[in-house]
Amino acid sequence: MELFPDSADTLESLAAKLATGRLTCRQLVERCLQRIEEREAEVRAWVLVDAEGARRQADERDRELKNGLRRGPLHGIPLGIKDLFDVQGWPTKAGSRLLGQSPAVEDAVAVARLRSAGAVLLGKTVTTPYASFDPPPTRNPWNPARTPGGSSSGSAAAVAVGMCLAALGSQTGGSITRPASYCGVAGCKPTYGLISVRGVFPLAPSMDHVGPLGRCVADLACLLEVIADVPLHRLARSEAPPPRLGRLGGFFRDLADPETWELFERILHRLSESGATVQDVPLPPSFIDIHRQHRIIMAVEAAAFHQERFRQYPDDYPAKITQLLTEGLNMPAVEYAKARQEQERAKGEILDCFRDCDVLAAPATTGPAPDRATTGDPAFNSPWSFTHLPVVSLPIGLSSQGLPLAMQLIGRPFEEARLFAAAVWCEEQIRQAMT
Repeated sequence: MELFPDSADTLESLAAKLATGRLTCRQLVERCLQRIEEREAEVRAWVLVDAEGARRQADERDRELKNGLRRGPLHGIPLGIKDLFDVQGWPTKAGSRLLGQSPAVEDAVAVARLRSAGAVLLGKTVTTPYASFDPPPTRNPWNPARTPGGSSSGSAAAVAVGMCLAALGSQTGGSITRPASYCGVAGCKPTYGLISVRGVFPLAPSMDHVGPLGRCVADLACLLEVIADVPLHRLARSEAPPPRLGRLGGFFRDLADPETWELFERILHRLSESGATVQDVPLPPSFIDIHRQHRIIMAVEAAAFHQERFRQYPDDYPAKITQLLTEGLNMPAVEYAKARQEQERAKGEILDCFRDCDVLAAPATTGPAPDRATTGDPAFNSPWSFTHLPVVSLPIGLSSQGLPLAMQLIGRPFEEARLFAAAVWCEEQIRQAMT
């Protein structure tokens, strides 16, 4: 396995081959189905694989190309869809044993946009139960004894081993960027509200985000440009100048294991030598208690959604989601109100950190993937779900145990263009350093 795809295997290059007839959509789908056959018994990334449906979609995309119709850069590209999203004709189980007895009657908004853009939908990828913290059946493809992270577990693992070329995920705490980091792929949690969550099973609506996972930053851009609610053009600009990076300290420095922080520092030094500006940026005062405030909001909002069903079917809720819902049901209203006030304060204070920076930088996780008894620590991810800022996670190397490590770049609200310009530039320097 490799941390970065060969230039011939990016979505852009594959789309060019499809458009010129050097590759067919059916061939691309068969390649992914073959990888599923080879690795699924070990990795367990999928809830549902619609092989025949994918072949039919691919054949239709091929016919369209022969007739001069190309829907866009995702035409014929095989994708995985996290099993929180409604896909017409497929059940939405959301990690539950009891949900999904009937197929969805229409696509979630993000899925509909991918379908309209010509993407081939392969199937549903595993999510943790109700997108919370209970471990999934999915294994980390770099080491099956390790977690792939959660809750977009199957999406990250499937992309990592080439079972699909990219996938949809969602994040309320760290459910896109943490699995991306652990599985050695790229992930993006965009600005809150940039992508519709209609048709997506909720966890905490004030912090639920939809976002893509892919093999590289440019692949993320291909999906994000399609599923965003507003026009985004040429996110992955290769001609962007070296960025001004703000290195975050505080709990990012304190909680990172030594090997992770050391690699992060080496990467920043490399980026600085290549022309980037790197300066230290202290965390704002509101971040002192940010993890507790995030937990309060998530617990209360999840409890509000699940309350009746939780009481009716308690056995369908594993231990960690049960603990979260119990906290929410017992939380005084005043605590939730205070947490929402702190959220607004943090959203304002963090903007001051960008005064002299294009993006902020930190390790994407506290360390490499831990064992499968957990989905990992979301401490480095949840602050950005809480403050609604856009984030891109990208691999930066391997630990001494051969497990992926990653850094995250954080941007201003709705400034995905600037964030992706910085991420593409950094990724290219890191790629060069690793070859």
